[in-house]
Order: sequence, then structure tokens, then C-alpha cells
Amino acid sequence: MNQRIIRILAGSLMAASLTLAQNAGPAKTQPQPDAPPVTKQPQIKSQKEAEAFQAILQAADPDARIKAVDDFLVNFADTELKAFALTAAAEAAQQKNDFEKMILYAERAIEADPEGYAAMLIVATGIPQRTREFDLDKDEKLAKAEKLANRARELAQNAAKPNAQVPDEQWEQVKKLYVAQSHEALGHVAMARKKYDAAVQAFKTAVEIAPQPDQVVMARLVNAYNLNGKPDDAIATADKVLALPNLHPTVKQIVETEKNNALRAKGGAAKPAAPAAAPAQPGTPAPSPAPPKTP
Repeated sequence: MNQRIIRILAGSLMAASLTLAQNAGPAKTQPQPDAPPVTKQPQIKSQKEAEAFQAILQAADPDARIKAVDDFLVNFADTELKAFALTAAAEAAQQKNDFEKMILYAERAIEADPEGYAAMLIVATGIPQRTREFDLDKDEKLAKAEKLANRARELAQNAAKPNAQVPDEQWEQVKKLYVAQSHEALGHVAMARKKYDAAVQAFKTAVEIAPQPDQVVMARLVNAYNLNGKPDDAIATADKVLALPNLHPTVKQIVETEKNNALRAKGGAAKPAAPAAAPAQPGTPAPSPAPPKTP
């Protein structure tokens, strides 16, 4: 969803796992009996691997991040950070609106870590948005997306912290983001199936669970309300979106249009939507890479 999540998780990972080969050895600290479970972290095996991994985290733009991932996997084929790197590349491809590369990297990440819920969410969110009504494999693709979204939610809800130093409250907020994204993915699946009542419920749940308002998901909820014949709910939700601070101009235009549609459905006067001041953000807000290994 945003790069802040990547930095939080990657920072805790680096602090926990930058155990270089020459200094590797069993941990001396005994775990506290009441401490919450912590995910076993992969190990970085050399200073060069650490530097290459850091290059992924510090990449200036999506193209640079993808290149850093490709270089990292070529130079460190046996890395324990393969799933994390591939998920980072999938997220970067999503930022570029490169659907094919996004799915390629995300599915490779799932192969590397079958419990990598962040990569699952990238696939689960992307597939239904590219599925068309008359695709011969429509049912198969949507069933796959639905299965991945549900599995990702289960894993995220029960995920242990990547590092004992991550505050419990912060980790709970991160988990809520992933759970919210799983419901968003289910909303996209329902929209592709034209089951607008299910889409409303999924997007509404995503909005309610997310720690902070997600203007894009809220806009999708407004659209789902309209398609489900609920203009009053569409108008009420549209007003909430339009009152958000730092509302993206494209989201503002879309929501104004949806509100006008709802007003027309009720027989009221519609106001013209203001033109967008900026192009739409590429793709759907992306699930940020999760810890390289989930429980």
C-alpha cells in the first residue's frame, strides 16, 4: 500500500538478520517466557549480499528496484531473501502498471515462499481487474484470485512479528493493512462476477478494517453502491471521500461523477464534476512486501 510498510518491515529484517557469515553463530539471548512469537528470519550470508539487498530497499524508482532485484538474484542465487526480493519487484512492476511482470514476479515469490501473503495479495488483486466478461478462463482466474485472497487473509491474521523489537501495536496495524487488502481483492473478484452486493460488503469491510482511510477503496465502494442500486449509500460514502484531506484529483473526479450518478438515480440535480488535475495513479495501491517468511 505504501513504501512506509516496506521500510518498517525491511528495517526490522535487516536489524535481525544482518548476521554475516564470519560472525554467524547461535543466539545467546534466551527468549522471554511471555514474549509473543517471532518469525524465524532468513540470514544474509556476506557483506556483499547485504549491500545488494540494501540496494533493493534504497532504489530510487520502480525500474531501479526491478533491476536491483534481478541483479541480486543473479549474484546470490542461493539467497534466503529470494521471496522478499521477488515481492519487492512485483510491487515495483505494479507501480509501473506492468501487469505481466507484476504477476510473473509475484508468482515466483509464491513459489519461493508458499506462505508469502503479500505476493498472494498482489496476484489476487491484479487478476480480477484484468479479467474480462467473455474470457474463456474467467471462472478459473477468478477462483484462483478468490482462493489466494482468502489464504492471504488467514496467514496475515496469524502472522508472527518479523522482529521482537517491532512494537506490538505497530505490527497489528501492519496486519490490518494486509487483511483489509484481502477484502479489497475479494471486492474486485465480486465486481468481475457482477455480484455487486458481495462487492459492496467486501469493499466496506476493507474500509472498516484499514487503520487509515484508503480513498481509492472508498471510491470503489461508492461505485459498487451505485451498481447495486443503493444511491443513498453511494452519496453518503462519496461525501466522506470528498471530505478527506489530500484527496487525489483523479479520485476526486471519479467520486464526484459517481455521486452525480447517484443523485440522478434519485431524481435529484447533479453538479458537473471538476476536471482531473493529474492522471490516475498506476494500478491499484499495492500490497507492500511482507516479511520474507510468514508463519
